[in-house]
Amino acid sequence: MSKDKIILPLDVDTADKAVDLVTALKDDVGAFKVGLELVNSAGLGIFEKITKAGAGRIFYDCKFHDIPNTVAGASRAAVRLGVWMFNVHCAGGAAMMKAAKDAAVEESAKTGKPCPLVIGVTVLTSIDQTVLSDEMRVPGTVADQVVHLARLAQQAGLDGVVSSPHEIELIREACGPSFLIVTPGVRPAGADIGDQKRVMTPSEAVAKGADYLVIGRPIIKADDPAAAARMIAAGI
Repeated sequence: MSKDKIILPLDVDTADKAVDLVTALKDDVGAFKVGLELVNSAGLGIFEKITKAGAGRIFYDCKFHDIPNTVAGASRAAVRLGVWMFNVHCAGGAAMMKAAKDAAVEESAKTGKPCPLVIGVTVLTSIDQTVLSDEMRVPGTVADQVVHLARLAQQAGLDGVVSSPHEIELIREACGPSFLIVTPGVRPAGADIGDQKRVMTPSEAVAKGADYLVIGRPIIKADDPAAAARMIAAGI
């Protein structure tokens, strides 16, 4: 179903707000994303709370980025939380990414919990060419860096990547049709793009091959969030 492609970010600062969003939207989106703001505000108990509220699939947007041994330990903990998917920064390197995936598989086998999908963050959608070149001193274009990191993630055994919708086709060409692409920076036509700099509409992103779309403010800030989610799904 089209709604299953929508991941709603719970970018709020209390457990009550997160539970309210899950309760209101659990029938209209496919998954919920728990990021750094919510975890640091509400604690790791938030995963149990939103699961009880009806969040069937949870994407833990933790963006692990550390030495391989540390990331392996964090990945094992993510498995124990029962999440559907979590991510690491591709910039941590191939050994770190492999450690994350291997640890997730091992912990899943040990605990009997489902093994989460492990995906890599390529280039944040808030980073444009000027930031990449002048501030980060990375040579080449944003697209070059995204494709390079996507290939590296695939070689390290990850299930997919997070990337701007504008690199979907390049990643598909480089990594094939089964490599997952999770796409933030998605805004319905006419919506405020906020702090995202490389954006696309939901229907355009899916047409290019996105597997999942992270869509937050256009749903949460709508007068009727459930209706907004259903409208986006219908557009997809």
